[in-house]
Amino acid sequence: MEKKIDLYALGVGASTPVFCEIAEDGGFNIAGLYHYENGRTGDVVCGKTIIGSFEDMFNSDIKGKYFLLTMGDVKIRKELTERIERAGGILPTIIHPMAKISSNAKISNQGVVVGPFVVVQANAIIDKGVVLRDMALVCHNAHVEEFCFVGPKALVGAFSHVKENAFIGQSATLVSKKAKNIGQNCLIGAGALVVDDIPDNVIAFGSPAKIKSNK
Repeated sequence: MEKKIDLYALGVGASTPVFCEIAEDGGFNIAGLYHYENGRTGDVVCGKTIIGSFEDMFNSDIKGKYFLLTMGDVKIRKELTERIERAGGILPTIIHPMAKISSNAKISNQGVVVGPFVVVQANAIIDKGVVLRDMALVCHNAHVEEFCFVGPKALVGAFSHVKENAFIGQSATLVSKKAKNIGQNCLIGAGALVVDDIPDNVIAFGSPAKIKSNK
């Protein structure tokens, strides 16, 4: 039996067990957890021990080791990815075995996390650091840029272009050929029905989705 690769998970929160299970089902072994502060070192979460803080980790030699980010905040994910890579750590792409990925889709091998029952259709492009949570659907010819978060059951329509650092909430729908451009750093609320372009740096929600405020 092939030995599983040890993987260290960063961030201890409500979603941590979910991300850890995706990684374990994808063939990795969770060797330990890192919390953002020192106060919880030694605690056990979902059967895994918190072995230190983020700074403990960065003060050690992490070159060649594998890491998983379990937080949903896209800004924090990007900052930690850059620090880990500068220190020689590796954030592998993790795809749950029950996801369906077209052989004609292009998925970065750096830090993408794909949950169970996700579907990525032909000619879709998924860039570095993207999270596709359970049952999300990325339709054909869509492009999801770096460090976007696509929530459970969300749908990214055909030919939609979701720009970097965008957060697409649970069960939101970006309608094919209508929601052509979703701006960088924007937040699309849970259950939103997006039928038009969304500019950068805004919060939009509702059905149809309307811009409610700037981020």
